[in-house]
Amino acid sequence: MRKIEHLGIAVKSLEVSTPLFEKLLNTPCYKTEEVASEGVKTAFLQNGPNKIELLEATNAESPIAKFLEKKGEGIHHIAFDVEDIVAEIARLKAEGFTVLNETPKKGADNKLVAFLHPKGTNGVLIELCQEIPL
Repeated sequence: MRKIEHLGIAVKSLEVSTPLFEKLLNTPCYKTEEVASEGVKTAFLQNGPNKIELLEATNAESPIAKFLEKKGEGIHHIAFDVEDIVAEIARLKAEGFTVLNETPKKGADNKLVAFLHPKGTNGVLIELCQEIPL
């Protein structure tokens, strides 16, 4: 893992939360995107090297809707940038971690993503991200 790629924050409403984080970070949202396969709309903000992804559920069955129902708004995951996501998945599986996505899938912000189960990471959902070459 090379660096923290972003922090994911579950929110009830991007319409309400995006302006709040724009004021907080003193920077505009640079991208919004829907990932239909995950039932989520995202908004990205960057301040220096730090990136925040706001996540809003688009349906009641999405992982974000379930998270909000159980825990309320707040930090949902930490994403780490990796050079080779397939190799990193194999390494982490060999180390005993439970990988939720054996095969990386397309995520937001031009990334391939995979997640580690929080039961094996002290309750923290970990996302692995690899930039998709253009």
